[in-house]
Amino acid sequence: MKVLAVIPARYAATRLPGKPLADIHGKPMIQWVYERAKASTALDRVIVATDDERIANAVRGFGGEVMMTAADIPSGTDRVAAVAEKFEADVYVNIQGDEPLMDPLAIAEVVRLVTSGRFKMATMMTPIRDASDLTNPAVVKVVSDSKDRSIYFSRHPIPYSRSPAPQSGEPFACRRHVGIYAYTRECLFRIRSLSASPLEKAEVLEQLRALEDGIAIGIKEINFLSIGVDTPDELEKVRAILKGA
Repeated sequence: MKVLAVIPARYAATRLPGKPLADIHGKPMIQWVYERAKASTALDRVIVATDDERIANAVRGFGGEVMMTAADIPSGTDRVAAVAEKFEADVYVNIQGDEPLMDPLAIAEVVRLVTSGRFKMATMMTPIRDASDLTNPAVVKVVSDSKDRSIYFSRHPIPYSRSPAPQSGEPFACRRHVGIYAYTRECLFRIRSLSASPLEKAEVLEQLRALEDGIAIGIKEINFLSIGVDTPDELEKVRAILKGA
């Protein structure tokens, strides 16, 4: 099976404009993401999809492959689909351009969930390490069932619990969602054809569009530190973690 990874990268982020070009120890953030993707043996090709020449020039500058896409594309999934129209593959992987700590093993695992035939769409999750993440709307939470299927994603703590908070060392009931998806070609275009759903609009989470349509989203837990950079504070955390890398 041919597996193509796409890294959507917009310049006009609301909370941290220009974040794909944010410097992290001499390299733009998009380069860190690209290099993590290229380190995965599960991918045949990696393309950055952007609507901004500044990002495109940066990608070309470090030797990466880039494709220009329309500025009015509404979501990362739609941007991946725009690339899929020009480059055919069996499986497409959407790696968020603000995940510079992405683990190549997580990429391999999300691809495996789809290439195994179990799911037409899949994603990843990691443990929640800090109780403050539960109430942080920038940290997307997910709960899953015993058969590796996502039940729901939310910016709020899920599920509600009458019990006290877990004691030190105990896992939280929910997990932290990681910004990566894999889809079959058919599933990717199916999602793009759907209108934004009520839950998607309420949570501002595009994966809920797929759940509301009845698409089973496979999910696995990988124990690595995932930080989607949306704020200056998160950028500083990533800089501290990657210092000396």
